[in-house]
Amino acid sequence: MEQTLRLTKEGGTKRPLLLFGLSLGYFMVLLDTTAVSVALPAIGADLGGGMQDLQWVANAYTIAFAGLLLSMGALADRLGAKRVYLGGLALFAAASALSAAAPGIGGLIALRAALGIGGAALLPASLTLLAQAYPDKAARARAMGFWAAATGVAMAAGPVAGGLLVDAAGWRTIFLLNVPPAVFSLIVTNRLAGNPPRAAGRGLDPAGQLAAVAAIASLSYALMQGDADGWRSPRIVAAFAVAAASVAGFAIAEARVRTPLLPLRLLRKPAVAGGLAAGMAINVALSGLLFALPYYGQRAGGLSARDAGLALLPMMLPLAFNPILTGRIVGRIGAKLPMAAGFALAAAGTLLLALADAQAGSALAIAGLLLTGFGVSFAIPSVMTAVIAAVAPEETGTASGALNAARQLGATFGVALVALVLSRYAEPEAGLRASLLGMAVLLLGGVPVALFGMGGGRRSG
Repeated sequence: MEQTLRLTKEGGTKRPLLLFGLSLGYFMVLLDTTAVSVALPAIGADLGGGMQDLQWVANAYTIAFAGLLLSMGALADRLGAKRVYLGGLALFAAASALSAAAPGIGGLIALRAALGIGGAALLPASLTLLAQAYPDKAARARAMGFWAAATGVAMAAGPVAGGLLVDAAGWRTIFLLNVPPAVFSLIVTNRLAGNPPRAAGRGLDPAGQLAAVAAIASLSYALMQGDADGWRSPRIVAAFAVAAASVAGFAIAEARVRTPLLPLRLLRKPAVAGGLAAGMAINVALSGLLFALPYYGQRAGGLSARDAGLALLPMMLPLAFNPILTGRIVGRIGAKLPMAAGFALAAAGTLLLALADAQAGSALAIAGLLLTGFGVSFAIPSVMTAVIAAVAPEETGTASGALNAARQLGATFGVALVALVLSRYAEPEAGLRASLLGMAVLLLGGVPVALFGMGGGRRSG
């Protein structure tokens, strides 16, 4: 507590440097994810494997990430956010270095899962440390805008840096990008971060955790393997049955356990329930785009990895600077209107992309990518601020874990659903257009959620 007060009073370079260090941790997570999206064709060519294998390379990370975020948020509340953040960051750096030496597709998939575990530990803990360092709501909204902007830089840099590295030195080098920012973030956070108050008596809820992982993994497996194995095959039917039973088991466990992984009372808060739905929707679309556009561009459009990465820049660049503006807007007027505007812009952008006939570099495609980028960069900081503001300080780890679990679950489903749609069409361009139209409809549905599903008044969040 004393360190928190000192950081708050001193200001100077300490809080900005800590904010930069925390942002760098998530920067590293997203840099890896977006760089891998461009490298998937090269990974498949080198290590072997078809569409299903590449889905697992992308989704082994997000399945582990989504499945463990709730536990990691609770663990941060119980053991201390600083300790959990540093441990997750160290694991992420180590798994990244090992991924660069992966001998085969199976080993890479396993290491991607380890990366997901590390990312799950550091993400909710970083938001708890950020909330502690910025107790004032307006200052916190601005800080979250910077945090989101730093992650936006990663999303913008990932496809370009990944494409350049894949073409110049091979796909293995993209995993080495994580090591320098991880070391810097470890040093800064260890020296400057305070120790937020722990939730007294907070348990880990192993039954709820097991049910959550089983639900996410089984549903993801069914969506990714259903087309290859047959939707009526015993394995796929069993996977859907396990997913349904696990969801029911999770709800029962959370209602009965003394210290639930996700207290169901939090879901009775409109800002939390609406925020989880909005976060999932935005990531379904964003991850679907990051999978579909590079894959189509390289496999059907004849683009190099570098050119496929550069083609995404109009969408990614707004994510690098607009969240700072969004943080200021949210601090003044609340989260609802910026969130609604974000979903509307992203829906319009994906619709333009669908109408652009997948011609990378055309005026219509560039306009669609720009609108989508601005939309996402309005929506994500607004959702984060609204959810964090709706819970007590000692529950920020749990709430941020739930939000990011929903977002990563959306990312997993986005890749799986886009791959499913693409595989259904003989003409790749028709499959891409169908995927984009589906994303536009989903994003448009986020507008009423933002306006009417978040509760409270105009300044909600």
